[in-house]
Amino acid sequence: MTEPSPNQPRVGCGVAILRNGELLLIRRGRAPEAGCWSLPGGKVDAGEPTETTARREIAEELGLTLGPLELLCVVDLILPDQHWVSPTYLARSFQGEPALLEPEKHTGLGWFRLDALPTPLAASVIAAAEAMKRI
Repeated sequence: MTEPSPNQPRVGCGVAILRNGELLLIRRGRAPEAGCWSLPGGKVDAGEPTETTARREIAEELGLTLGPLELLCVVDLILPDQHWVSPTYLARSFQGEPALLEPEKHTGLGWFRLDALPTPLAASVIAAAEAMKRI
């Protein structure tokens, strides 16, 4: 399979994982948004439903098994050279303790209160935080 052209939208997904009123974030080590605190998640593989992607990516990146998921919002990350469309799920329960299992991709991990999020923030976190205010 060939890589999409820079002008062709790609599909990814993310998960806003909450525990005791805090949001789990990872710091991105790679583009897009390198250095930003972001929701965990990743690229959707061809033929893979987005919820399946979300569960797979969280298991691969953090070692967590997610409980029920609800669609929180859809994030459009539009950069000069990339466009990502990302359904973003909300997880209120999970099994395991998060760990950085892909240190070549992520440089930090932490739990943050919604009123005390770190900076800089990825577009996905900004959109998810706004959506969580409405639920």
